[in-house]
Amino acid sequence: MTTTLRPTGPERRAADGARSRSYDICVNGRPAGGLRLATDERFGPSAGRIEELAVHGPDRRRGRATVAALAAEEVLRGWGCRRIEASVPADAGPALRLAAALGYTERSRSMARELSEAPALPPGSTVRPLEADEYPAWLESRREAYARLWTEWGMDPARARARSGADHAELLPDGPDTAGTALRVLVHGGADVGTLWLATARARGSGAWVFDIEVAPAHRGRGHGRTLMLAAERECLAAGVRTLGLNVFTDNTAALRLYESLGHRPTAHHLYKPLL
Repeated sequence: MTTTLRPTGPERRAADGARSRSYDICVNGRPAGGLRLATDERFGPSAGRIEELAVHGPDRRRGRATVAALAAEEVLRGWGCRRIEASVPADAGPALRLAAALGYTERSRSMARELSEAPALPPGSTVRPLEADEYPAWLESRREAYARLWTEWGMDPARARARSGADHAELLPDGPDTAGTALRVLVHGGADVGTLWLATARARGSGAWVFDIEVAPAHRGRGHGRTLMLAAERECLAAGVRTLGLNVFTDNTAALRLYESLGHRPTAHHLYKPLL
């Protein structure tokens, strides 16, 4: 039997170079599933993304998804993409195994934890609000760090800076007074040792989300990252939120181990593969 892709409609293009198209996965001309491809809005036209890939029940476990995924790579190469991206739910075992077999690498993962009761902070540690006069310097440092992170993952530096500025402006429209946002400073032994950026009310998705924790270089390796996460849990519960989520880059082994030790479990894996 022959597995092919058949477009379900015309390709969509935007002025900034973005492209997308949906396909039927066909077996001898018979629809057996669906595929949707698009350029990745973060990286631009140089990166493509599998936004959806599904094979209907009777045609599963027959290699249809493998053929469709390989055909998707060919389509994206034709678009000029140099990398393909995909996000897979943590409970989608077959999809994760397929991605591994096709050579995808995990870049980051989303994790979450259900909260029950507020933990105590370690002795000598307290948390205070980030003050208005501290906000500009904090924002600039976070914008620079965010842009640098994406540049390291292959994003054009100018695009990374623009993306960082746009994302921070969207997420913090009113600065430290943004509704549903907690910007906090961790104080230990009378010294400011780290910061927390937490959204307790998200426009997208449910639950709270840790956007950033940062421990000052001179104070790292002393457990302050864990304390900041405990502070995030306390903020969530005080706001009446019982689900805490975050995203972690999987090459950040120390952070990944910290979140796992606190009970966070994967909800989605974010993967990529170079298109040679």
